[in-house]
Amino acid sequence: MSKVLFVCLQNAGRSQMSEAYFNRLTDEAGHQSRSAGTSPAPGMHPVVVEAMTEAGFDLSERTPEELSMELAEWADVVVTMGCDDKCPYVPGTRYIDWELEDPADQEIAAVRETRNEIELRVVRLLAELAQNAS
Repeated sequence: MSKVLFVCLQNAGRSQMSEAYFNRLTDEAGHQSRSAGTSPAPGMHPVVVEAMTEAGFDLSERTPEELSMELAEWADVVVTMGCDDKCPYVPGTRYIDWELEDPADQEIAAVRETRNEIELRVVRLLAELAQNAS
Protein backbone atom coordinates (compact mmCIF):
# COMPACT_ATOMS: atom_id res chain seq x y z
CA MET A 1 0.00 0.00 0.00
CA SER A 2 1.29 3.44 -0.93
CA LYS A 3 0.38 6.84 0.44
CA VAL A 4 0.33 9.46 -2.31
CA LEU A 5 0.18 13.20 -1.77
CA PHE A 6 -0.82 15.43 -4.69
CA VAL A 7 0.45 19.00 -4.34
CA CYS A 8 -0.23 22.10 -6.41
CA LEU A 9 -0.23 25.79 -5.68
CA GLN A 10 -3.82 26.44 -4.54
CA ASN A 11 -5.20 22.92 -3.93
CA ALA A 12 -8.30 24.09 -5.77
CA GLY A 13 -7.79 22.31 -9.08
CA ARG A 14 -5.09 19.91 -10.26
CA SER A 15 -4.26 18.25 -6.95
CA GLN A 16 -7.93 17.89 -5.99
CA MET A 17 -8.74 16.32 -9.38
CA SER A 18 -5.77 13.95 -8.99
CA GLU A 19 -6.83 12.88 -5.51
CA ALA A 20 -10.40 12.26 -6.68
CA TYR A 21 -9.31 10.07 -9.60
CA PHE A 22 -6.73 8.23 -7.50
CA ASN A 23 -9.27 7.40 -4.81
CA ARG A 24 -11.82 6.21 -7.37
CA LEU A 25 -9.36 4.05 -9.32
CA THR A 26 -7.28 2.53 -6.52
CA ASP A 27 -9.66 -0.47 -6.11
CA GLU A 28 -8.53 -3.23 -3.73
CA ALA A 29 -4.89 -2.14 -3.67
CA GLY A 30 -5.59 -0.12 -0.54
CA HIS A 31 -3.55 2.90 -1.57
CA GLN A 32 -4.37 6.19 0.12
CA SER A 33 -4.13 9.72 -1.20
CA ARG A 34 -4.49 13.26 -0.01
CA SER A 35 -3.95 16.64 -1.60
CA ALA A 36 -2.66 20.01 -0.49
CA GLY A 37 -1.47 23.37 -1.76
CA THR A 38 1.45 25.60 -0.95
CA SER A 39 -0.82 28.70 -1.09
CA PRO A 40 -4.37 27.38 -0.69
CA ALA A 41 -7.25 29.20 -2.33
CA PRO A 42 -10.31 30.08 -0.23
CA GLY A 43 -12.37 27.55 -2.20
CA MET A 44 -12.45 25.28 -5.21
CA HIS A 45 -12.22 26.79 -8.69
CA PRO A 46 -15.82 26.70 -10.00
CA VAL A 47 -14.70 25.56 -13.45
CA VAL A 48 -12.90 22.59 -11.85
CA VAL A 49 -16.05 21.65 -9.93
CA GLU A 50 -18.01 21.84 -13.20
CA ALA A 51 -15.52 19.72 -15.17
CA MET A 52 -15.32 17.09 -12.45
CA THR A 53 -19.11 16.98 -12.07
CA GLU A 54 -19.24 16.05 -15.77
CA ALA A 55 -16.95 13.10 -14.95
CA GLY A 56 -19.10 11.96 -12.02
CA PHE A 57 -17.26 13.61 -9.12
CA ASP A 58 -18.69 16.08 -6.64
CA LEU A 59 -15.91 18.40 -5.48
CA SER A 60 -18.25 21.21 -4.49
CA GLU A 61 -17.80 20.64 -0.75
CA ARG A 62 -14.02 20.25 -0.85
CA THR A 63 -11.88 22.78 0.98
CA PRO A 64 -8.30 23.51 -0.11
CA GLU A 65 -5.76 22.43 2.50
CA GLU A 66 -2.35 23.91 3.19
CA LEU A 67 0.69 21.72 2.67
CA SER A 68 2.37 20.95 5.98
CA MET A 69 5.50 19.06 6.88
CA GLU A 70 3.25 16.51 8.60
CA LEU A 71 1.42 15.84 5.31
CA ALA A 72 4.70 15.60 3.39
CA GLU A 73 6.06 13.12 5.94
CA TRP A 74 2.86 11.05 5.73
CA ALA A 75 3.42 10.35 2.03
CA ASP A 76 5.53 7.68 0.34
CA VAL A 77 5.07 9.45 -3.00
CA VAL A 78 4.60 13.19 -3.55
CA VAL A 79 3.27 14.28 -6.93
CA THR A 80 3.96 17.97 -7.48
CA MET A 81 2.20 20.18 -9.99
CA GLY A 82 3.67 23.65 -10.07
CA CYS A 83 4.58 24.20 -6.43
CA ASP A 84 8.24 24.78 -7.37
CA ASP A 85 10.65 25.06 -4.47
CA LYS A 86 7.89 25.63 -1.91
CA CYS A 87 7.38 21.88 -1.45
CA PRO A 88 9.24 20.51 1.55
CA TYR A 89 11.77 17.80 0.85
CA VAL A 90 11.50 14.65 2.94
CA PRO A 91 14.41 12.19 2.57
CA GLY A 92 13.28 8.75 1.43
CA THR A 93 10.11 10.06 -0.18
CA ARG A 94 9.70 9.64 -3.91
CA TYR A 95 8.91 12.83 -5.81
CA ILE A 96 7.22 13.01 -9.22
CA ASP A 97 6.56 16.25 -11.06
CA TRP A 98 3.56 16.53 -13.38
CA GLU A 99 3.66 19.60 -15.58
CA LEU A 100 0.00 20.48 -16.02
CA GLU A 101 -1.77 23.73 -16.82
CA ASP A 102 -3.21 25.47 -13.79
CA PRO A 103 -7.00 25.45 -14.31
CA ALA A 104 -7.44 28.77 -12.48
CA ASP A 105 -9.05 31.27 -14.86
CA GLN A 106 -9.18 28.71 -17.70
CA GLU A 107 -12.12 28.02 -19.97
CA ILE A 108 -14.00 24.76 -19.42
CA ALA A 109 -12.53 23.15 -22.57
CA ALA A 110 -8.98 23.63 -21.24
CA VAL A 111 -9.96 22.29 -17.82
CA ARG A 112 -11.49 19.21 -19.44
CA GLU A 113 -8.18 18.56 -21.21
CA THR A 114 -6.30 18.88 -17.92
CA ARG A 115 -8.85 16.63 -16.19
CA ASN A 116 -8.47 13.97 -18.89
CA GLU A 117 -4.68 14.15 -18.74
CA ILE A 118 -4.81 13.77 -14.95
CA GLU A 119 -6.96 10.66 -15.29
CA LEU A 120 -4.40 9.10 -17.67
CA ARG A 121 -1.50 9.97 -15.36
CA VAL A 122 -3.28 8.55 -12.33
CA VAL A 123 -3.94 5.30 -14.21
CA ARG A 124 -0.22 5.10 -15.10
CA LEU A 125 0.81 5.90 -11.53
CA LEU A 126 -1.44 3.18 -10.12
CA ALA A 127 -0.04 0.66 -12.63
CA GLU A 128 3.48 1.63 -11.61
CA LEU A 129 2.65 1.29 -7.91
CA ALA A 130 1.17 -2.17 -8.56
CA GLN A 131 4.26 -3.20 -10.51
CA ASN A 132 6.59 -1.97 -7.75
CA ALA A 133 4.59 -3.88 -5.15
CA SER A 134 5.10 -7.21 -6.91
